[in-house]
Amino acid sequence: MHPDHHAGGSDALPLSGRIGRGPSELLREEVLDPQFRYEADHLLPHYIAIEQALVAEYLRMGLVTAEQAADLHGLLGSATREELLAGRESSMSDIAFSLERHVEAGLAEPVAAWHVDRSRNDLQSCAQLMAGRARLIDAAGTLLAFGRAAHRLASRYADAPMPGYTHLQAAQIISPGFYLAALSEQVLHTARRLLSTYDAIDACPLGAGAMAGQELPWDRDRLAALLGFGRVQPLALTSVAYRGWALEITAEFGVFGVALSRFTTDLMAWGSSAYGYLDLPDELSGISSAMPQKKNFPVLERIRGRSAHLSSCHLDAVLGQRNTAFSNSVEVSKEAGSQLSVAFDTFESVLRLATAVLDHVRFDTRRMTEACEKEFLGGFTLANALTLKEGVPWRRAQVIAGRYVVAATEAGLTPAQTDPALLKRAAAALGFELTAPEDVLAGVFDVRRALHAPRSEGSARPEAVEAVLRAQDKEFERLGAAWATHDRTTQGAEGGAGVSAGVHTGA
Repeated sequence: MHPDHHAGGSDALPLSGRIGRGPSELLREEVLDPQFRYEADHLLPHYIAIEQALVAEYLRMGLVTAEQAADLHGLLGSATREELLAGRESSMSDIAFSLERHVEAGLAEPVAAWHVDRSRNDLQSCAQLMAGRARLIDAAGTLLAFGRAAHRLASRYADAPMPGYTHLQAAQIISPGFYLAALSEQVLHTARRLLSTYDAIDACPLGAGAMAGQELPWDRDRLAALLGFGRVQPLALTSVAYRGWALEITAEFGVFGVALSRFTTDLMAWGSSAYGYLDLPDELSGISSAMPQKKNFPVLERIRGRSAHLSSCHLDAVLGQRNTAFSNSVEVSKEAGSQLSVAFDTFESVLRLATAVLDHVRFDTRRMTEACEKEFLGGFTLANALTLKEGVPWRRAQVIAGRYVVAATEAGLTPAQTDPALLKRAAAALGFELTAPEDVLAGVFDVRRALHAPRSEGSARPEAVEAVLRAQDKEFERLGAAWATHDRTTQGAEGGAGVSAGVHTGA
């Protein structure tokens, strides 16, 4: 910038009497212009909606005429990204100032009261929160779509036996449906928490001014309603200082990212040649450049890898806000939120990839059943039977069952090849005489029987899984309806119908 240029540019009226020169080229290139482009791309519709709502208030307070209000409203609506970008130098590379310049240039005569009793602080806070709300609604929709994919897949495989693992060792017989119902439940949990977060932050900061409130009798409840907010943020200081909503959203994203990475880790293992439980179509697979026999699933690695960025975005927001004063500052309002858009992008990207995986994955039911048949997964059932049928104290029954498995393995028996004599000897070694060891062993290592054996609610038994899935289906409907309501409210506000009516009628 030429050293003689005053603040706001050489061809425009100054924006401030406090400083005489506008930002340096370095400040523009490194800070202001990138911020301007970001706000022009992501916040401009919200700035315009806010300004139009404020015009409606000026009209209500009698500070502008109906004709002036209509002119202001129309000029605000005509502002484009390209025009504002072109004129940014005369506005100190600030989008609020640029919007003000755009309107002033289009007026036949100045409107003296326009922008009286105003601050950029609550304007920025409100625009950022509106953008955050809108993106949160979109993110919730993507999350619920992913949950529905998990739910559909769970329903398809609720009756397919597979080994369940604890400590990376085959433990009990479950099903992919049982496992995926847990993933579906995690999605519902996150959707509920995000809905609660939305409701908690749905408070309009407009009308707070710089930090201490405003001098004109602004109807803050009306402003909130015009912009689709559920209520007013009651304290002016909180309105401009608080950006905790960014922490709350990214925290929920990070928590879900941790859970998703754990589920993805299982899918990665089950898709390996060591397990071979699942497969993906070629279009979601990769190859090795050196080993032609390999079919890789790098999409799963991408999902797990990207989920880590969700936690890093949250940490960035936390570190950006900590040790800052509780008031409006560029550090909090701009720098601390610089990764928020990345967090939203990453969250939705990971979910879209994961949804594609669930929509196309196929489980090899034969191989999973064979894996169950090779393991003595009925050990727990055997211990129960020893107690319930033979009266062996539970802990002793555990020891006998374990010794039977060891003896059967050493004898080269498969789980299906039960040997009552081995069980009888194992019990006798601990001082217990079994009366009917063959009855105790009957069916304890049968794979299908084991899947249907649990009787408790929420178990892997197919009927129990189906009951959970039915309840989840209702919860998906409820949450979908709740998020749709928020979407309609914000879309209506962003569409400007209410603001337009307020401007043209003064109501």
